[in-house]
Amino acid sequence: MSLTAARRGSAPHAPAAVRPGLVLAFLCVVQSMVYLDVTIVNVALPSLQRGLGMADGDLQLVVTAYGTVLGGFLLLGGRLADMLGRRRLLRAGMALFGAASLAAGLAHEPALLIAARAVQGLGAALTAPAALSALTTTFPEGAERNKALGIWGALAGVASVVGVLLGGLLTQGPGWRWIFFINVPVALAALVLAPRVLPESRAAHDGPRRFDAAGAAGLTAGLLLLIFTLDQAVTAGWATARTVGGLAGAALLLAAFVAVELRTAAPLLPMRIFRLRALRTANIGAMLMLGAMGTLFFFASLFMQQVLGYDALRTGLAYVPLAVAVIVGAGLASGLVTKLPARVVLATGLALATAGLLLLARLPVDAGYAGRVLPPFLLVGAGLGMSFVPLQIAAAFGVTERESGVAAGLITTSQEAGGAVGVAVVSTAAFTRIGHAVSGPSESGLRAARASGFHEAFLIGAGFALAALLVALLLPTVRAQD
Repeated sequence: MSLTAARRGSAPHAPAAVRPGLVLAFLCVVQSMVYLDVTIVNVALPSLQRGLGMADGDLQLVVTAYGTVLGGFLLLGGRLADMLGRRRLLRAGMALFGAASLAAGLAHEPALLIAARAVQGLGAALTAPAALSALTTTFPEGAERNKALGIWGALAGVASVVGVLLGGLLTQGPGWRWIFFINVPVALAALVLAPRVLPESRAAHDGPRRFDAAGAAGLTAGLLLLIFTLDQAVTAGWATARTVGGLAGAALLLAAFVAVELRTAAPLLPMRIFRLRALRTANIGAMLMLGAMGTLFFFASLFMQQVLGYDALRTGLAYVPLAVAVIVGAGLASGLVTKLPARVVLATGLALATAGLLLLARLPVDAGYAGRVLPPFLLVGAGLGMSFVPLQIAAAFGVTERESGVAAGLITTSQEAGGAVGVAVVSTAAFTRIGHAVSGPSESGLRAARASGFHEAFLIGAGFALAALLVALLLPTVRAQD
């Protein structure tokens, strides 16, 4: 696709000339906000918990409220971007994201903070697919687009780790509320700069425009009910009517979503796309891998602060080598996928991630950083970096241009939903274990109980990574082009 084609349907105030490098930089900054807010709160969780008086079992809702709404509405966001205009929807998403960030920073009750995080997720769900669609319409197909998508793919892992570091710096400095306030000026800048940097574009439509709001509502409601039920199972128990009924209700809502998609004339997710084996396998693998990644960031932060006694800044700095390992792993994978099948590169990365999580599951309560924490961090970081690139390639393999936006939205949805559901599942098990392990009011007893629960969390995370590895072995032979 040419740069001229990218300007079709432009708004009256579109930039006179498209500068691809500037467009890529702008879109990467915007997308970084989406990725950062998945992990930036992790380091601040203990401070946030003390400030708002949140219970252990409610803590993961600060993370999952964002990820679940984001994952539920991404596909609808992609469809709206194609129909209404990608720049227009990106600006609308940024406005919503900035306003919700301000509300989250000002919140003085847990319920208000969780609600604001959910609205942040909705803003991000409008922004992320619009940004990716704008990127693919700006860069012509071939080497230029592959290079841009390579930078975009590495951004996911790097920004997630930078989010943890930034969260530590802000929490230790001006306070945990600034992990949300920092988004406001960035969102305002994006609103002002978008018309000057980004051309408007939208997909051509032969018939009337239809929005599959029913499908998006069914998917999001099902995920939200599933997360809420898993959270409440910590205190209510797995065999209670509330838990069983909630799980059954979530299953019915998700089944209704599938039924709607099979019947509607303009489905949010055309089911025919799942006939592609590579896409199907890549999305399952992405859900499992992000379940492991979410577990890592959520519980490693808690372990370092609540067991090892790190402050927020030291916790953030502890993630720096992991960020470097992600960059190295992604760079290595970018070269390997042109010589080896994506299946081999992906399986290698997931094997490293599994090994690192298993080592974290054996951390003692007095673990030193250099000898016990750093090695598994390097393994997991390199493994995750090696996994992102082949997953993106496999998710797009065999997809027609007409459905490329749907495929892009689907892999992003799988990643976000996998992370949200994974944290909820692991949190339920870990905090239940902590409750059973507490033997007395002593500080050492509480540290030991928390370590026991966090060990179980890392073990389950390793199970997610191992399951993703087994799924990766089912990928057909996929190799990127030089």
